[in-house]
Amino acid sequence: MPLLVNGARVDLARPTGDMIRAHPHLEEKAKLLRSQPAQIVEPKGLLYVQQREFAVTTPKDGSVSVLGSDDATTCHIVVLRHTGSGATCLTHCDGSDTEAEVSLIMSSVKSFSSSTGCGRLEVHLVGGFNDDRQLSQKLTNQLLRAFDLQPEDVHLVTFCVTELNDREEQDIHFPIIYGIAVNVKTAEIFPATFPVKGPDEDLRSAHTLTGAPLTNIYDAKTEQLRIGPYFWGPFPHVDFWLEQDDAQILQNLSTSPLAEPPHFVSHIRSTLTFLKEHPFPSRSLFPDRKPRIYKKNEEGLWEQVCSDKI
Repeated sequence: MPLLVNGARVDLARPTGDMIRAHPHLEEKAKLLRSQPAQIVEPKGLLYVQQREFAVTTPKDGSVSVLGSDDATTCHIVVLRHTGSGATCLTHCDGSDTEAEVSLIMSSVKSFSSSTGCGRLEVHLVGGFNDDRQLSQKLTNQLLRAFDLQPEDVHLVTFCVTELNDREEQDIHFPIIYGIAVNVKTAEIFPATFPVKGPDEDLRSAHTLTGAPLTNIYDAKTEQLRIGPYFWGPFPHVDFWLEQDDAQILQNLSTSPLAEPPHFVSHIRSTLTFLKEHPFPSRSLFPDRKPRIYKKNEEGLWEQVCSDKI
C-alpha cells in the first residue's frame, strides 16, 4: 500500500513542491517545527542515534524515554511510529541504501506492533536543505519512494525537509533544524541538540566512516544498547588526512562544507585518530567477538556491563 497524506496517496510523479502546495498543512506543521528553538537534551533517559544507526523502543521502556540525533546537513532524520503500540523508531539516513534502510525500520516497528489491533504507521521526515549538489532533494525523493513501496499504509505526518528546512545567509544556504528528538512516551517531536553523543562515540563514528550499513544499536526487550562487534581494515591514507588542515578536511570529507556545524572537523579528526589507533578492531576492540553492552544505571546514564553478567 502507498504513502498517504490525509488519506490520499502521494503522487510521486510530481515535484515535491506540488505535494507541499496540495497539502498546505504539511507546510504549516514544518513552519511550526522550524519556529521552535532547539532544546538541549541531557543524557538522562536519552538514546542518541548516530548517522547510519537506528533504534526502536516502546512507551513501556523503563530506561529510554527519548530518541534523538543531530548534525544532519544533507542527511535526513526519520521517525516512524505506530500509533497503536507506540513503538517508535528513529534513524539518521544519508542516502547510502535508502530502500533497504526503510524496509529495515518498517520491520523493526512492526515487530513491536503485530499484536496491536488498532493504530496506524506514521512517518516524520526532518533534515536537509537546498544544497548546491542537490543531495538533500535526492534523499527526500528516495525516502518518499521507499515508503511508497511498502506493503502497509504509511501516513506522512511531518515533512520538514530540503526546501522546507532551508535558510539563506549572504547567498549561502543552511539547514534550519540540524537535529531532533522524539519523546517515546508522549510522541512529541522537537528540534534538539545533544551535549553527549555517547557512549562509544568515536567507535560508532568509525564504523560509519568505514562504510557500514544501517545498524540497529538497541534491544528494547532487554533495554540494552549493543555496540558491535564491528570489523574493518586499516583506513586508507589515515596519516595523510590527519596531516591536512581544517579547510582541507572540511572540503573533502563533508557533503556540504559551508553548512557543517562548528565541531565537524574536530569530530572527523577524533574519528580518524581512533581509526589510526585501531586498524584491526577484531584484535584491539572485539577480541572475543562480543558486543560492548550498556544499560542505564539509576541516574539514567549508560553504564557498560560485562557480557558474562547478562
